[in-house]
Amino acid sequence: MPENRNSLTRFAWLSIATAVLTIALKTAAYLITGSVGLLSDAVESVVNLIGGIMALWMLTIAARPADEDHAYGHSKAEYFSSGVEGGLILVAAISIGVTAVQRLLVPRALQEIGLGLIVSAAASVLNLAAAILLLRAGRRRNSITLEANARHLLTDVWTSVGVIVGVGLVALGAWPQLDPIVALLVAANILWTGFTILRRSVLGLMDTALAAADVAAVRRILQTYEAEGAQFHALRTRQSGARRFVSLHVLVPGNWTVHRGHALLERIEADIRRCLPDCTVFTHLESLDDPASWDDQALERAPRATSGPST
Repeated sequence: MPENRNSLTRFAWLSIATAVLTIALKTAAYLITGSVGLLSDAVESVVNLIGGIMALWMLTIAARPADEDHAYGHSKAEYFSSGVEGGLILVAAISIGVTAVQRLLVPRALQEIGLGLIVSAAASVLNLAAAILLLRAGRRRNSITLEANARHLLTDVWTSVGVIVGVGLVALGAWPQLDPIVALLVAANILWTGFTILRRSVLGLMDTALAAADVAAVRRILQTYEAEGAQFHALRTRQSGARRFVSLHVLVPGNWTVHRGHALLERIEADIRRCLPDCTVFTHLESLDDPASWDDQALERAPRATSGPST
């Protein structure tokens, strides 16, 4: 329901607030230590902030009810948010890599490492807490926007752990170039995360079918009705943001009344909606005794030759 989807925006505000705090903390850690690894951490938090703002915008749009111009709702808006965030992650990865290479070629001694690491660790704890909340909400409410935002924050957490370890080893007397090397590893990790998020967004915009487990659940429901004499084909599914769509053809004996066939469709649709929350179900009733019923199992129905009075 729209009012329930509207409630998701509070999680976007949480992401924005967390990003602002972590940017301040990580920038302070960089200024204290001069570590390019900690700078890479701060840059990624800027991406988190932009991603949070985009998430807020798209969640607001996605919560709008269906209208004349958008008969199937606005849920696909969430893919724009995750897609933009994935792209920003890629940009951040490239900028971190460039900075790290420059520092690798021209090393610089780190300063006040202990204090800098404490500040960075505090920022990581904030990110971890926000990420856990967002991930739980995203999974519970089937929101790719919140999941993408949460996974980005989790990547930020693990990135921070890697940077802290690298800077800590330098403080213990390890090779000074270890700091930019860790930053390069961070950039590679961020690059993979950005690619993963972008791929999922593209698949959503391309109307990819539901997960195999969801399709299998629908098939199990249909099997329970075959004992009543019904058959099924042309089962098609797609995911659109938080919304699922299922369509199928239901074939019944030709001597059934319209009322009996319609009652069966109502039961089937209700069972599928109970199994798959936020699901729109389309059914098409056909006769088992009509040869034309078997012509439209493929995605594109082959045209049938028609005969009419000669002129």
